[in-house]
Amino acid sequence: MTELDIALQVATLNSEAMKAVAMALAAGVGVLGPGIGIGMLVARALEAIGRNPEAAGKIQATMFIGIAFVEALAIFALVVAFVIKFA
Repeated sequence: MTELDIALQVATLNSEAMKAVAMALAAGVGVLGPGIGIGMLVARALEAIGRNPEAAGKIQATMFIGIAFVEALAIFALVVAFVIKFA
């Protein structure tokens, strides 16, 4: 094995490690925002239901639609993370 072959193997390992770190960062940061968003959304919905219990059905329906949209952002972040890792 020549020095050039060893250097190529090290470069390949380093690029794979960098992809793994980039995937972890993209997934972690990408899911952090939606997680905070869902928590805030549910907190505000419960606060609104506490203030006006008659509107609970309408508030819950709107809350679930909002949760679905926020969760879609988290799924998009995970897809981008997998693209980083395997592309």
